[in-house]
Amino acid sequence: MTSTTDDTRDVGLQSEEGEQAGNTLESRWYAVQVASGCEKRVKTNLEQRIQTFDVADKIVQVEIPHTPAVKILKDGSRKSTEEKVFPGYVLVKMFMDDDTWQVVRNTSHVINFVGAEQKRGTGKGRGHVKPLPLSHTEVERIFKQAREQEPVVKIDMAAGDKIIVLSGPFKDFEGEVIEVSPERSKLKALLSIFGRDTPVELEFNQVQKTGS
Repeated sequence: MTSTTDDTRDVGLQSEEGEQAGNTLESRWYAVQVASGCEKRVKTNLEQRIQTFDVADKIVQVEIPHTPAVKILKDGSRKSTEEKVFPGYVLVKMFMDDDTWQVVRNTSHVINFVGAEQKRGTGKGRGHVKPLPLSHTEVERIFKQAREQEPVVKIDMAAGDKIIVLSGPFKDFEGEVIEVSPERSKLKALLSIFGRDTPVELEFNQVQKTGS
C-alpha cells in the first residue's frame, strides 16, 4: 500500500480510527459520490481493488441500494427492472483508515466520500472532506426501503408528449398526452375530434410517441 499522503491526513482519518478503536472497531457504512451512471462500474472496480490490495477484511461490503420497478415497453408488455434508491451514490461498509480511504477514493469514477468539508488553514482553495459514517437509523431505513418498496411502474411517456394512435377507433389520430396512469397501463390524450380537442383514454400499447 502506498504511503499516507498529506491529503489523507487532512481529512482526519487517524482520529476517526482512534474513535473506532474505542468503539470495538465496528465497521460502518459510508456514502460515496460517483460519476452519474457509473454506479455499477464503481462497484465492480472497487471490489476488484479490494482483492488487489488485500483489504477484504476492512472493506467488507459494497452496495447499490435499489427498489423493484416495472417498465412498460412500446408493445404494452412489462419488463422487470430496478430503480436506484440514490442515483450517483454507492454505499460502502468499511473500517475507515488511511489505507481503506485511499482504496475507495482512488477508484475510477469516484468523486468523494460524503462527509464534512474541512477548511484549509491557508489559501482560498476548498478544503478536504472528512468522511462521516451513516447513522444506524439511516442504514436501516435505506435497506428497509429497498426490501419493502412496491414495484414502481415506469413508462417513457409524460404529459405534453405528442402521440399518434396505432389501433382502435381513433387509429391514425394525433394528439397530446395530458395524463399518464402507469399503474393502470393507460393514459389520457387530447385528440382533435370534429374540430374539437377531446380527452380520450387509451391503452399504452395503442399509442406511439412522435418526435414533434
